Amino acid sequence: MKTQARSDLSEGPVQLLSPEETMGLSYNVYLNSSRIYGCKTCKTHLANHDDIASRNFRGQHGKAYLFKSVVNINQSEASERSMTTGKHVVRDISCKQCKETVGWKYDKAYEAAEKYKEGMFILEAELLCTVH
Repeated sequence: MKTQARSDLSEGPVQLLSPEETMGLSYNVYLNSSRIYGCKTCKTHLANHDDIASRNFRGQHGKAYLFKSVVNINQSEASERSMTTGKHVVRDISCKQCKETVGWKYDKAYEAAEKYKEGMFILEAELLCTVH
């Protein structure tokens, strides 16, 4: 649903804002899927099962999944890290609701074979729960 906002009382064009942009408030996105992964701490929706690109990853806490997209996260500043598959520029990602770190985002991969990860997200299985 779009809401209307005017910067003045003139008859000029009306700017439409999404609910996330109104009054400086931030709203959580609720996913609609047969299987949803959420934050283990607060159950906030993070990703759809259908958005898993690969299950063949490891994180600090063990098993991890590579997702094409995630929601309800905050991203840290980018930093360069040496990982088992080479050097990458990554950002830690945390749950928007409880601020718990849940994984990281790949910004850049230096190895040609690793470029497919760019723009994708790792969520660590140990830090997730199945919401439904």
